[in-house]
Amino acid sequence: MPRYSYIAKTLKGRTETGIMEAKSEHELANILRQEGCILIKTNLEEKGLKKGFSISIPFINWIPLSEKIMFTRNLRVMVSAGVSLPRALNILAVQSKNKKFKNAISKIKEEIIQGKSFSETLEKYPDIFSELFHSMMKVGEETGTTEDVLKVLTSQMEKEYQIRAKIKGAMIYPAVIVLAMLVIGIVMLIMVVPKLASVFSELNVELPLTTRMVIYIGNFLAKFWYTVPFMILVVVVLLRLLPKTKSGKLVFDTLVLKLPIISPIIKKTYSAHTVRTLSSLIIAGVPIVRSLEIVSNSLENLYYKKAITQAVKQVRKGGKLAEALKGREDIYPNLVFQMLEVGEETGETADILKKLAEFYEEEVGNATKNLSAVIEPVLMLIIGAVVGFFAISMIQPIYSIMGTL
Repeated sequence: MPRYSYIAKTLKGRTETGIMEAKSEHELANILRQEGCILIKTNLEEKGLKKGFSISIPFINWIPLSEKIMFTRNLRVMVSAGVSLPRALNILAVQSKNKKFKNAISKIKEEIIQGKSFSETLEKYPDIFSELFHSMMKVGEETGTTEDVLKVLTSQMEKEYQIRAKIKGAMIYPAVIVLAMLVIGIVMLIMVVPKLASVFSELNVELPLTTRMVIYIGNFLAKFWYTVPFMILVVVVLLRLLPKTKSGKLVFDTLVLKLPIISPIIKKTYSAHTVRTLSSLIIAGVPIVRSLEIVSNSLENLYYKKAITQAVKQVRKGGKLAEALKGREDIYPNLVFQMLEVGEETGETADILKKLAEFYEEEVGNATKNLSAVIEPVLMLIIGAVVGFFAISMIQPIYSIMGTL
């Protein structure tokens, strides 16, 4: 017998959802009517999956932050102009170029028409709308400040987008250099090393360990060159999957906080994100404990997440946030604690945190501007070391041959 997932309304206006077996939609409607419910919407399920089920594929279904910014900004404009929320969402769904985002907005619109609140529907899409987004929207609906909340959210996402863009821009040059080095190295191993290896073999020369290693790698790549793209793909997949494991995540988060050049930028970026998110939530009227919980969930680095989670426990007991975070100078600069203390004493925590966020965002911008200049000599040293290793490995046997002549 077919299975249907359904949405129905009770006589008191309460929304009911569930899954039920029935011969047809008509029979399902009759069953629900006998239970005092009116069928609103139904979907036929096949083998436990909804009809039209689609697999979420990374990169294909990924929604850019810029798309979310445009959505939030335009939604605020239409809400301030008096456009009804369902109509505004319908317009935004038509404008969206991302298929996944378009479908999500359309479904949200349908649920709002059926009587659900905007914030309630947003919770069903945690991979699209963050906890920060739907929590602030909930506060906006409860206090009648939806327009102001959308303005704060737009500003929050724009600042986050700017920081990401600056960091990505600063990493383009090093990435190009490393990629070029890898390509040239692979070509040399495939084209040059096997020829030199055949010469050494004919002369019957005893080769050093480093030379034998280079020749082995070169011969392997020359024979199985078609495996190179596969090996690169495996490395890329592993680099993406390992940080998602518990142990891999711990290693990665520890590493980024220890690297000499990267660590200061990471710390300033997380400091800016923490204080700006906390400021936005406090301005929106979210209680401090709940705000800290949302901030903790929005932080990806385990050390920052743990620090804020521990602070939540102390603040819940009546402690001050500045005192709760003290002792974490390894991840947060002292200025954060000092400004938090001033904000709590003056009652201007939100404004002070907002200004502090702007300061650290500017610091991140300045640091990323100089990142290429700092990384360039380091890359040159690494490239020089690699080239020197290959050169010595291949030239050393030649000198040995010349010495026997």
